[in-house]
Amino acid sequence: MRGSQEAFEEISPADFFYRNRDIAGFQNPSRAIYSTVRELVENSLDACESIGVPPDIRIQISEENVQTPEGVGTYRIRVEDNGAGVPREHIPQAFGQILYGSKYRLKQLRGTFGLGGKMSILYAEITTNKPAKIVSSTGGSKIHDYELMIDIQANKPKIIRHRALSNSKRWRGTIVELMTQGDYARAQSKILEYLKQTAIVVPYADITCTDPEGVVHRFERATSTMPKLPTEALPHPQGMNVEGLKRIIAVTKTTTLIDFMTAHFQRVGETTAKRFLAYANMNSRKNPKKLSADEVVQLANAMATFDGFISPDASCLSPLGEKLLEAGIRKQLEPEFVAVVQRKPSSYSGFPFIVEVGLAYGGKIPPTGGVSLYRFANKIPLLFDEASDVSRKVINELVNWRQYKVTPETPAAAFVHIASLKIPYKTVGKEFIADRPEVEREILFGLREAGRRLSVYLSRRIHMEHEKRRLEVFEKYLPQIAAFATKLAKKKTEPDIKPLLKDVAKHGYEDAED
Repeated sequence: MRGSQEAFEEISPADFFYRNRDIAGFQNPSRAIYSTVRELVENSLDACESIGVPPDIRIQISEENVQTPEGVGTYRIRVEDNGAGVPREHIPQAFGQILYGSKYRLKQLRGTFGLGGKMSILYAEITTNKPAKIVSSTGGSKIHDYELMIDIQANKPKIIRHRALSNSKRWRGTIVELMTQGDYARAQSKILEYLKQTAIVVPYADITCTDPEGVVHRFERATSTMPKLPTEALPHPQGMNVEGLKRIIAVTKTTTLIDFMTAHFQRVGETTAKRFLAYANMNSRKNPKKLSADEVVQLANAMATFDGFISPDASCLSPLGEKLLEAGIRKQLEPEFVAVVQRKPSSYSGFPFIVEVGLAYGGKIPPTGGVSLYRFANKIPLLFDEASDVSRKVINELVNWRQYKVTPETPAAAFVHIASLKIPYKTVGKEFIADRPEVEREILFGLREAGRRLSVYLSRRIHMEHEKRRLEVFEKYLPQIAAFATKLAKKKTEPDIKPLLKDVAKHGYEDAED
């Protein structure tokens, strides 16, 4: 009996994501229009920050036809920035070829796979069959205007039209405009919440969004100060695997293992390299290109277990900083009190990371029956799957909020930002962070420190409210006592009680300060 014959075929990356678009955050019309706005905005923010200019982002969403009974309509989405622009020779591939881009270096970036912006164009194409319009300039004499689509089976751009326009004003930036299907009515609250939280974590950005009703939502920058730019880093040996080693060996120009270690890995000097190679039982003078397959595995395994490497260098990271995070929180939520803590750099699996934590009280923060959570990773707001995030685990299970005088009725919010070369996301959709012990510990310690500061403020506030009520009692009854005492003493003039009230208020304030 002959078995059935299986048909084998190869599909391109574009075809794979066309068939599995849900894993990239495009699983339904409402999530798709949210993901489109998010991905295009994040590309714009990266483009501005790469050249150190405060971002000016302009978003326009307009409805192009009548919605279906299910609420799905066709929308024109246009996002413009003042960023670096894309060189002409890279524009077609940068927007029309999946897994082609500038985000495959060991550097802190919002994007991880170079996928999101192109996924937006791919989704728009398969739902409306309309080309995307890309206008970009690096500030030179020409502006390049493209209309293009993606050849999904070949994973290549299809250029419909290209024009080179004069750039007499030396405009620099990128405009992406596309037609896509979506359910804006369902996505509206998430889109506006995303922009609000982006304004918190990127307080130096100016963001304007015009919605389909013509309503303009403005998120003005709170400061023009920007954090330092992230820099590209060498890999840390503890984050290395066999394939990574093979790729470095293939391009290295070094001729000895000791030079190989010091040239290609961060924080590995000659002394550390000698100790490590002795631990790995490898000849330090051997040419890395002559390592056998088994020796490459031996070297990778030794890197994972050797405890003599110095911790990864976090100077390549670009955390927000306590002042900027506080400025963003105060600008958007206007709280009575804010405590912000930046933890010292730490690492997991050879990747450095920095956790920044904030706690805010009052203002526009509503009581929610618990501590509201705002999550950020490499300056990206994370809005979905909060229950699965390590930050929610820490807040719900590891922090005793009553110890910090925070009750379910307290209008309090926690802010957690993680900056890293490699955020430990659990999914391609980049919505929640895995509960790695190192990350969990830093979040917990940061919240505890901020919680102690909030506790001091709330204690002082409680005492001040007590003193206020006490003073009100004096203000109510002292005039009556003074009048009665004057009458009893048969005096004509009542004593002046203002100095006494002032003294009572003064001592109450001093006690609160103590």
